Amino acid sequence: MNILSITDPEFIPYGKALEGYDTTELLSAMNRIVLPKDGVAYEPGIDSLEACAIFEELRDRAYGGMPIELGMCWGHNTKLNCLEYHRDSEINIGAEDFILLLAKQDEIDNGMLDTKTVKAFRVPKGVPVEVYATTLHYAPCHTDARKGFRVAVALPKGTNTAKPVFTAKCEEDTWMTARNKWLLAHPESNEAKNGAHIGLRGENIDISK
Repeated sequence: MNILSITDPEFIPYGKALEGYDTTELLSAMNRIVLPKDGVAYEPGIDSLEACAIFEELRDRAYGGMPIELGMCWGHNTKLNCLEYHRDSEINIGAEDFILLLAKQDEIDNGMLDTKTVKAFRVPKGVPVEVYATTLHYAPCHTDARKGFRVAVALPKGTNTAKPVFTAKCEEDTWMTARNKWLLAHPESNEAKNGAHIGLRGENIDISK
């Protein structure tokens, strides 16, 4: 798979780098959180990250004053496994360079997306990148197996917490796995084995290959 950069024109439909943010304090706080030995961890909101000055800046500048959460996804990963989307943009900031595997919501056809449409983008350390609401994404991939990845995740408050209880009235309703989270799983993924909607066909992309 060809790994592009977020500075390449191909990234324009998927998101953009945000300007004018000092991420130094945040990166230091992220690096104090221990990596799991394997796999991926995620917390929607982490007190030590939300105590950083950038939290209020992201809330006020990037989200226009709306309530947000600032958590982290961290660990080791090289596979696609799933793609998800929210009704709002997500902002990612890496403590090291990392790779995002992305597709677009309008590429979903009858509840399925062909993984051939997925593109890979390298994000530089410390650069806040906005991933648009219409961009499908999931766990970042590391660029160095020894270092793994630590990626701060800013989202509207409550995203990725407990799924609301309601009666599904359309197919898309059945894709929801958490609050403000719609998920398409690859058949090989643990998420699919745990009952998530199987919505990816084709290769389960592994950038280590």
